[in-house]
Amino acid sequence: MASVDQIQRSASETDKASSANDITSNSSSASASTPPEKSTALNDLIYPADSYTQGDHVYWGDLPLGRRLAWTGKQSNEEAARELAHVGRMFKRDPLSPISAYFSNYVVTGMGLFVEGYVLFSVGNLTPLFKAVWPECWKNHQVCSPGWTAAVDYLEIVGIIVGQILVGIQGDWVGRKFGMVQDALIMTLGSIMLTAMWGTTLQGWVICYALSLFIYGIGVGGEYPMTSTRAMEAAANGGAGDRLHRGRRVALAFLMQGWGQLANQVVLILALLVTHNTLDAPFNKVSTQWTFRIQFAVIILPTLYLAYLRYYKLRYNDTLSQAKKRLNTSGYDIKSLKLASSHYWHRMVGTAFVWFANDVAFYGAKIFSGVFIATINGGTATLGETWLWNLVNIGVSLIGYYMGALFIDHKMYGRKWMQANGLIAIFICYIISGAVYPQLTQPGMGVHWFQAIYFLSSFFTQFGPNTTSFLLAAEVYPASIRATAHGVSAATGKLGALLAAVAFNYISNRDKFYLTAPFAVAAWILTLICVPDVTGLDLREQERYWAKVMEGKASEYHGVAVCPRHLSLWERVVLKRHRAYDPEEDAKDKKRELQALYESADGEEVDKAPLSDEEKAFLRNDLGGFFATEAKLNKPLQGGGEAHESKLADLEKRLS
Repeated sequence: MASVDQIQRSASETDKASSANDITSNSSSASASTPPEKSTALNDLIYPADSYTQGDHVYWGDLPLGRRLAWTGKQSNEEAARELAHVGRMFKRDPLSPISAYFSNYVVTGMGLFVEGYVLFSVGNLTPLFKAVWPECWKNHQVCSPGWTAAVDYLEIVGIIVGQILVGIQGDWVGRKFGMVQDALIMTLGSIMLTAMWGTTLQGWVICYALSLFIYGIGVGGEYPMTSTRAMEAAANGGAGDRLHRGRRVALAFLMQGWGQLANQVVLILALLVTHNTLDAPFNKVSTQWTFRIQFAVIILPTLYLAYLRYYKLRYNDTLSQAKKRLNTSGYDIKSLKLASSHYWHRMVGTAFVWFANDVAFYGAKIFSGVFIATINGGTATLGETWLWNLVNIGVSLIGYYMGALFIDHKMYGRKWMQANGLIAIFICYIISGAVYPQLTQPGMGVHWFQAIYFLSSFFTQFGPNTTSFLLAAEVYPASIRATAHGVSAATGKLGALLAAVAFNYISNRDKFYLTAPFAVAAWILTLICVPDVTGLDLREQERYWAKVMEGKASEYHGVAVCPRHLSLWERVVLKRHRAYDPEEDAKDKKRELQALYESADGEEVDKAPLSDEEKAFLRNDLGGFFATEAKLNKPLQGGGEAHESKLADLEKRLS
């Protein structure tokens, strides 16, 4: 069965070769007097067509603005046309195969975020129902301690923070598979506890509820670094598939969180209709018990099945083990963590604080949703109205998720500008809401404007920092500490959620907007200064650079990881790391590395390498021949290299 990976890479040798040639066929040359160089297999490895112009071999990030716009636009359009054509061929062979490919590549990868989104956001959905049925506990606090009812939210967030840091470290220490299977099992246990929670008193039940959410939260927290790194590294050695679609792969896995929220809201509505016959009050205790227990129980088997899939079915890239082998590290890479703390501290400030600020806005909006819905309903809202409007808001958010996946890999927009533009849009929405709050909450046109602004903020949260922070927190760090760095950034973000949960209890509705807006603009500034734009950058280049950093020879790396296009403003202006960038020297370095690889992978070592028989023969014979004589080095292979196009793409992946 065809997979989306095939869509991302090469549908056929003809598609790939024509796409590579057409991308630059009409682009102007940097040196018009220099005739185009004949394509060779070696040049295809050193100057891949998705990143370099053909003929003069100029990296896309080095092109003048006008030419860069034309080149990237043409490449993007032709890649989209190639993918759509391949989807069309899949549909003709089997109409369900594109859907099957989407599920196997993205839905399964993001299923952990689906189940955590389902449970995590159910807490906010259930609270209004609990307040209506047990006001003496949840509203008036006559029989329940207000500290324990508040702890339902706090302990959930604390559990998430623990999981993000703990499992992030485990993911880099023991491995991605261990962390992912462990997360699924912990969430299964938590789901069972939430379904069966009980107490001899209401206070005891609330305590059991809070502790169950803490356990579940540990699994939820681990999902963040594990899903991000696994989704990203699944294509990390995939050559063009990595460079062109890495962000989309992560974003489509991450948006499963939104589908989880939608599924939970639908299940809650259906469960209450079945047990209570209506969404209107008064609610009885029996139907409420059935409603919340059913919606927790529904997710138990899918979560347990997720553990099965992760242990027995999913394939895991060996990016981590390769990185440790290059760095001569066994166990946890403490050396890289210490060095990254000084070498990349500014990136950590960017990824962590942006996530913090985003969660102040994101979770603040969730907390504020009841007030918003009551406002647009004339000052009051029933539980049914609240849940139905929440469905609409989730739908708007899902549009933002998918728009983010669509644009996140475009070289002229990408992650950094999506994050920056999303943050400034959120700032504008919130500062307007705070400034004219009395007018926006008036019946009539004011409420309609308030509704539009609120939905716009939800859209730009997903078509912006909520999606990009999930990707960048792993993408801008080396593989051996990637999960740890992501976990630390995500845990910092949850402190923002905790701030919103606490602060929003003590300030007015209008001041909630004034509190959130400055965080958004501060995160926007830090994005521009501290966050690098790694759109289109091969992750292996970051590993090549990091290997030199670990050796204390960072200045000897001349590749695109230090191209000004892929460095933050701080790294360019203050640290001046772009000064080491030298494309010609880097090409020589790559050539020497390939020759060393060929010489070290001779004989028995080639036989042991994870390559097909055809690829082993290609490595021994064709690639070796390049280093035999300069004449053969520049001799094009069968039809200008097109006959080896698909093999080269896969070989490029495996040789890393």
